Amino acid sequence: MKNVGSARGFTARSALSVIRPVLLVTAPFLLALGLVLPLVRFETLYFFDQTPSLIEIVVSLWQGGDGLLAAIVALVSIVLPLLKMIGIAAEATAAGAAGSLFYRRVVPHLSKWSMMDVLLVAIVIAAAKTTGLADAFTQPGLWCYAASSMISGLLHSLMGNASGPK
Repeated sequence: MKNVGSARGFTARSALSVIRPVLLVTAPFLLALGLVLPLVRFETLYFFDQTPSLIEIVVSLWQGGDGLLAAIVALVSIVLPLLKMIGIAAEATAAGAAGSLFYRRVVPHLSKWSMMDVLLVAIVIAAAKTTGLADAFTQPGLWCYAASSMISGLLHSLMGNASGPK
């Protein structure tokens, strides 16, 4: 019976060794799509519709004079997810002590913010639908962004020294 248990452990480890690189490539790819594809489509009066991407939202806020809000959205929605993926990639490729230190100290804090943007867009969609001001529909950018966030969270939990529940 010992051989069966060790064979299962070997199979699980070999599966992880195949899956991890695929996820390491998939997460940033989906994040990039989530940043440039439309997040949500608003239809007002059935004549006008808008389908902004996350980058377009940040630029629009900046150009509209809401520099602080644009900076906060850019930081939380673009910079922090990128830093998290860089930390996970550095740890997965054994970039050395500096990568490991960044991974152990910073990535757990970044992980706490992972799904905040998806939640905020969901709240905006719900608010638009319930007020009757517009019909709002999710778009591929939101799904790509959410998938990227979930995959990076999965990668974080798959790493051997990840903090938090396993």
